[in-house]
Amino acid sequence: MTERVLITGGSGFLGINLVRHLLSKGITDIRVLDVAPFDYPESGRVTFMPGDIRDRAAVARAVAGATWVVHTAAALPLYSEADILSTDIDGTRNLLEASRAAGVQRFVHISSTAVYGIPDHHPLLETDPMQGVGPYGRAKIAAEEACLEYRRQGMCVPILRPKSFIGPERLGVFALFYDWARDGRNFPMIGSGNNRYQLLDVQDLCEAIGLCLTRDTAIVNDTFNIGAKDFTTMKQDYQAVLDRAGFGKRILGFPARPMIWTLRVLEAMHLSPLYKWVYETACEDSFVSIEKAERVLGYAPIYSNRDALVRNYEWYLKNYQTFKKAAGVSHRVPWKQGILGVVKRFF
Repeated sequence: MTERVLITGGSGFLGINLVRHLLSKGITDIRVLDVAPFDYPESGRVTFMPGDIRDRAAVARAVAGATWVVHTAAALPLYSEADILSTDIDGTRNLLEASRAAGVQRFVHISSTAVYGIPDHHPLLETDPMQGVGPYGRAKIAAEEACLEYRRQGMCVPILRPKSFIGPERLGVFALFYDWARDGRNFPMIGSGNNRYQLLDVQDLCEAIGLCLTRDTAIVNDTFNIGAKDFTTMKQDYQAVLDRAGFGKRILGFPARPMIWTLRVLEAMHLSPLYKWVYETACEDSFVSIEKAERVLGYAPIYSNRDALVRNYEWYLKNYQTFKKAAGVSHRVPWKQGILGVVKRFF
C-alpha cells in the first residue's frame, strides 16, 4: 500500500503496537512524531521525527505529505494540569489545523471513555453526556469538540473512545498489579470486586483503527466506543492473572469507602501513584456498548478481559529484566508504588 501514515505518540504503548499492526498489513511508509525516542527493533522501518505536538512547526513538518494521521499522543493523568491541557487540547488543535492545510484524507483521533466521567447507568452509548473527571477527562472532551469542528469543515475525523487497553509494552498502573502477582502476593481490590469493568486488548484497538483508515469515509466519519466483548467481574477477570502466576493467591475485596478516603489522602501527600479516576471508579461498573462499532465498522474483538490481562502479564514476565529499575508517569514504564510497596509486604 502507498499510503503514508503519521502516528503521533508513536513511541508510546499504543503507538508501537499500531506500528507493528500497520507493518503487518503491508503499510510501510510510517512516520512517528513523539518527544520520546523510538527505541524499538522496528526503528529502521519507520521515519522518526522528534517533536512536541504543541510545536506548530514540528507538527507541520510531520504532517506534510501524510495520507492518514492517527493521533494517539496525550499527556496522561499523572502529568501536571498545565501539560495535560496544553498537550491534549492545544496539541490536538495544532494537528487538526496542519492536517487540514496539508490535505490529509483521514484523521483518526484516539479519545477515551474517560469523557463519560462517573456515569449512573450502563452500558454507555456514544450519545450519552460527556462529564469528564479531572483535567484529563476535561481535556479529552475539549479535544473531541475540536475534532467535531474540523469534521464540520469537511474533514474525515473518526473518533474512537477506547476502554483502558492493555497488551505487550503496557506497564503504568498495571505493572503494580503484575509486580504483586509475580512476587506471590494476594491483591487488594477496592470494594467487593463483583462489579463489571470492561477492558480492551491493544490488538483489538489496532484493528478498530485499521477499520477507520480503510472503510468508506461515510461509514467511519463518526464516533465509536471500543472495548472487549467478553468480560465478567473485576474479581474474576483479575484472578486469572494470579492463577497464571501459580502461587495460589487471591483477589481480596475491601470496603470501598474507607479505601477511597485513604487513597485520597495518600494521593494528596504524593505517597501513592493512584489518581482519582483509578480509585474512584475501580469499585463501580464501567462498560460501554460496542454495538455501534460492530454494526457500522465491522469491529469484532477477539480478546476477552481475561485474555488481555494474561497476555499482558506474560509479556511483563518475559521482559521484566529490561524495565525493573525504570519508573515514570507514562504507560511505557512502571509507576512508582510509593507507600503501596510497603503495604504489599502484608499480603
